[in-house]
Amino acid sequence: MYYSSGNYEAFARPKKPDGVDSKSAYIIGSGLAALSAACYLVRDGQMEGSRVHVLEKDSVPGGACDGMYYTSVGYVMRGGREMDNHFECMWDLFRSIPSIETEGVSVLDEYYWLNKADPNFSLCRATEKQGQDAHTDKKFGLSDNACSQLMKLYLTANEELYNKKITDVFDDEVLNSNFWLYWRTMFAFENWHSALEMKLYMQRFVHHIGGLPDFTALRFTKYNQYESMILPMIKYLESFGVQFEYGVKVENVTFDISGGRKAATGIEVIRNGAEETIPLTENDLVFITNGGCVENSAIGSQNTPSEFNKEIKPGGGWDMWRKIAAQDKSFGNPDKFCYDAEKTNWMSATVTTLDKRVIPYITAICKRDPFSGGVVTGGIVTCRDSSWLLSWTINRQPQFRSQPKDQCLVWVYALFTDRNGDYVKKPMRDCTGKEICMEWLYHLGVPIDEIEDIAENSCNTVPVMMPYITAFFMPRQAGDRPDVVPNGAVNFAFLGQFAETKRDTIFTTEYSIRTGMEAVYTLLGIDRGVPEVWGSTYDIRDLLNATIALRDGKPLTADTGLLANAAIKPLLKKIHSTDIEKLLLRYNVIGLPESDEENVSERHINKKNFVKAGAGAVAVGTAIAVAKKVKNKKK
Repeated sequence: MYYSSGNYEAFARPKKPDGVDSKSAYIIGSGLAALSAACYLVRDGQMEGSRVHVLEKDSVPGGACDGMYYTSVGYVMRGGREMDNHFECMWDLFRSIPSIETEGVSVLDEYYWLNKADPNFSLCRATEKQGQDAHTDKKFGLSDNACSQLMKLYLTANEELYNKKITDVFDDEVLNSNFWLYWRTMFAFENWHSALEMKLYMQRFVHHIGGLPDFTALRFTKYNQYESMILPMIKYLESFGVQFEYGVKVENVTFDISGGRKAATGIEVIRNGAEETIPLTENDLVFITNGGCVENSAIGSQNTPSEFNKEIKPGGGWDMWRKIAAQDKSFGNPDKFCYDAEKTNWMSATVTTLDKRVIPYITAICKRDPFSGGVVTGGIVTCRDSSWLLSWTINRQPQFRSQPKDQCLVWVYALFTDRNGDYVKKPMRDCTGKEICMEWLYHLGVPIDEIEDIAENSCNTVPVMMPYITAFFMPRQAGDRPDVVPNGAVNFAFLGQFAETKRDTIFTTEYSIRTGMEAVYTLLGIDRGVPEVWGSTYDIRDLLNATIALRDGKPLTADTGLLANAAIKPLLKKIHSTDIEKLLLRYNVIGLPESDEENVSERHINKKNFVKAGAGAVAVGTAIAVAKKVKNKKK
């Protein structure tokens, strides 16, 4: 398996791998990573679909990518997915998956057309004081010292960040800024999470951080993630004859490990209540979804809290991974991630409006009609002064094909489930759906005397507790997650958020799909490049954009405390009338000298067209370092 970039590899079709007709595949789990592996097996690996077996313990596929109507409680969306235009593996796959809504087009086609016609952006990122605009005003609010902390983390070697928390690298100047409010609520980072993953996120999305304040960086599917992504994949795989085996709990995979070779020899399952072992040969490929961010998820109801169940039981991804990891150290360390559910949980709730009483309060904040069929909130709205750190969002309606046209679905989530609410004086984890709705209505600005009646009679709210939803963000080191294909592996691979691959970031659809692609390409020896992670971290234009975005548009030369004139003038003189100067002017890294304005019309035009998107703080540190060197030479 090798990485590639560019159209030459992207548009090529690989030859059929040698020996594939004598191989079979067993895929443990049916989440996005597992389904992606199945798709690559039949598309690029050209394996007969009847030889691909998907083993799923539940009655429906999809894993964490769910969306369902339950007759007993109502609509439920545990989470949602935010996509990026540079999810290279994802779009490589979905260009081949037919739409189940429009004949003759792909999932990528309909997604691309939708987001072109209806681009995403937010008109209110945060509120306070019961529904009032918090006026974050697209500003990051970072001091020079805070920018320096971001820059330092960006440049720190991965090895130096092993087992470190975010609070080990950031102080309150970062953690009390708008930047951190945007970041933690969008990505669900907690202060005690991995500094390493924080760094990887910054590098991975350096081209988009300028779009964080108003979510112009994001793209969304038309419907919920299950109907827009999972169902088309299922239909595609069924068309190849892939075998879906539901109600099959995988408890362990056994291995023969000797002489530097590691081969899976059996899959221990419980099928229809009976124990069974599926014997494996080296021609039987096994794809293992280890761990599970939605394991032990519990659904409540309008009048019932959701259970907080921390116990790890046989038949789930965590217990299976523990049994596998006990057989070889290269299979990872699951207890690094699942040892404390108090540090890895958050809750969501799906609110279904039953009439129009709450709609005016929503419209007043998001400044859009929720029933227009287009972008509504354009991403989450965070209640900045919420003790739960509650956020909510409304995606394009309807979110389900079956959803009544006069109902609106709202997704609510909060990071701090153990704290008392501001209106409901109890922790979110102890609240019924109605009580969670009451807390949300309070932060919308609904009058106090109307809150309970609206929550009870005008909304149906279904809470979900997810004890391990951010387990993958826990501090870690090399080896805690197994490589997608460990050294010496003969016929098996690991998939999903707890498998290790280079440079990409967890808690994304792309990460899941990438692990599936890499696993299949490696085990079958498919002769085509896997798209590398988008290389914006190596693009000077994105780094310059990043610098100024995080400084809220201020050029470096605008701050004499940061770059004293005595230090910067010799540098500016050296680059005068060069392409370097033009580049720095174009991205507003340096201001245009007043004495030059009449003579440099091209640069003046460029200055008017500063690029507003981008992220990172590397160029800030680079400029400071250069300035300091110049200053030291003068001394």
